[in-house]
Amino acid sequence: MKKLILAAALTTALAACNNKTETPAAEGTATAEATPAATTPASSAGTYEVTTKDGTKLTSTLNPDGTYQDTDAAGKVTEKGMWADKDGKTCIDPEGDEVGTCYTVGEVQADGTQVATPDDGSDPVTIKKTA
Repeated sequence: MKKLILAAALTTALAACNNKTETPAAEGTATAEATPAATTPASSAGTYEVTTKDGTKLTSTLNPDGTYQDTDAAGKVTEKGMWADKDGKTCIDPEGDEVGTCYTVGEVQADGTQVATPDDGSDPVTIKKTA
């Protein structure tokens, strides 16, 4: 039943797109353009400076296409794979046999850093979005 309703809604939406005459929306009717961007969850995509517990720094780039790569201070790729935002966490899945990890990312501090705590029990890292 839900699939039928969804199909009917999509058919109606497609028919509206093909209609060459435009009719104004009724007053008080919400449209897609009226939906504020703030209601869309932000993606974690971007480039981050990552500092481990022992002070080691690396760069992690989370691409909008769902891929990521980590590079060391010399620019050498040390890890790559897939990433996604799931259930309020940022999850990475390295290539190969390594097990993926999800991170709970804390609030942005005054200096722009955040603490990312892994679900697997390993040490948290400090991250700072740079791009």
